Amino acid sequence: MKIQYIKYALLTTVFALGSCSDDYLETIPTNQTSPENVFKTTETIAMAINGLAKIMTTQHIGQGYNGEGTIKLYFGEYPGNNFRKDVSASIANLENIENTNSSLNAYPWHYYYMLITNANEIIAKVDGADGPANDKKYLKAQALAYRSFAYTMLVQIYGNRWIDSNNGETKSVVLRLSPSDSKELPLSPLKDVYTQIYKDLDLAIQLFNESAYKRDATKNYFIDASVAHAIYARAALNRQDYTVALKEAGLAKKDYPLMSTTAYKAGFANPTSEWIWSSYGAADEQLHYFSYGAYMGYNSNAGAVRNTPSRISKEFFETLSDSDIRKGLFIDPTGYPVADYNEDTGLTVTKSQFNKDIRAKYPDIQGDAKTAAYMQVKVKNNVNPGVMHLNHFRSSEMFLIEAEALHFLGRDGESAKVLEALTKGSGRDVNYTCTKVGKDLFNEIVKYRGIELWGEGFDWFDYKRWNLTIEKKMGSQGGNASPTFAKTFTPEMNNKWTWRIPKAESDYNPNI
Repeated sequence: MKIQYIKYALLTTVFALGSCSDDYLETIPTNQTSPENVFKTTETIAMAINGLAKIMTTQHIGQGYNGEGTIKLYFGEYPGNNFRKDVSASIANLENIENTNSSLNAYPWHYYYMLITNANEIIAKVDGADGPANDKKYLKAQALAYRSFAYTMLVQIYGNRWIDSNNGETKSVVLRLSPSDSKELPLSPLKDVYTQIYKDLDLAIQLFNESAYKRDATKNYFIDASVAHAIYARAALNRQDYTVALKEAGLAKKDYPLMSTTAYKAGFANPTSEWIWSSYGAADEQLHYFSYGAYMGYNSNAGAVRNTPSRISKEFFETLSDSDIRKGLFIDPTGYPVADYNEDTGLTVTKSQFNKDIRAKYPDIQGDAKTAAYMQVKVKNNVNPGVMHLNHFRSSEMFLIEAEALHFLGRDGESAKVLEALTKGSGRDVNYTCTKVGKDLFNEIVKYRGIELWGEGFDWFDYKRWNLTIEKKMGSQGGNASPTFAKTFTPEMNNKWTWRIPKAESDYNPNI
């Protein structure tokens, strides 16, 4: 095993442990090299790029924070509209948005600026490294893509939704673009951050094309031009720049056909034909009980799964067609007496027929794990407690971006056809047709984005972007939220769902 050098953001330089699976994340032993030597050759810079990939699946600032997986669950799903999990009211109920001392408040800032600071070092120094010119181009392109991805995620959390930003004039995050930048930088207007994201991605795509870089088909964790286009599409959608979003989504998905229904039901643990970018996962590259899979995989032996299974909201589930295979990825209580399960938590009675039938159908559920109505069986682990590849972009998301962009560009007929291509054309629901227009079509996009991307980290981000109310109801109200979580969040609440800048940054940076 080797020790990976990583220059961390903000206050300090530290070293992160990294093991090796074949050539995955080949790292630099810190007892054999200086920080200057990291950027000496294209070979060592390639190792630094791998370090960026490793940051996305590494534990940061404390237990339970697991790179990108934490963003997906703590920020994207737990506080969202369609996800139910009876853990941490402070997370699910948005209690820390304005608490600048909270570790939850600080985590995305720390994590994404860690990516940005490391990417900045590579961008600044790769041109001066020894090695082939083409290698320098695609390594720089990857670093630019990482930086643009990090800023895209940061502004969704710490920036206003675009419609609340006075056309991008409101302040958002700090634009750190060079290792030589002063620490004392002010917050930048939201529009300036998006301008930089676009600029980075334009250059990254240019460099990928000039270098003719082709990612090894088995290495989905590397970034190529398709990934850059996917980041571009997501950023443009958040900025309500629908023409750009439509164009970039089409470019991102063109080499990633939608997966088969068999692959769709296989557990979302391994790259399929439609995975554009993911993080690597193997038994010797894992975070054990603090990984995304240890919180989500229905077959996990982790306490976070055994005690509190993840569920879909009852209200949302009941809107889905019985012919849609995605509805079948959740435990349907239809036909079982209410006495067999708790209407709020969904938890089944141990000796009930409902519990027995769930276990018979899914024998890989741990013997001491609780089962529940509306429990998800979409995501499962390859190896316990949480080993799996972690998806970041799928071509399905690109279809949905196209549908939304077309709708807001006034092209509802084309938008409906995209929804049909995603749902009927892929076999996900062979009976699906769409003839809706206007507000009805928008609601259809909301619905199908909700079921297609459920559990993958989009829910809260989408509701914030759409300026829609999140409403969670108890069983007595027709829902399945536990009383602690049965709350309504309107778009103007909690600083308009805009996280405050962490105290760790304002203490460090006098211009905040």
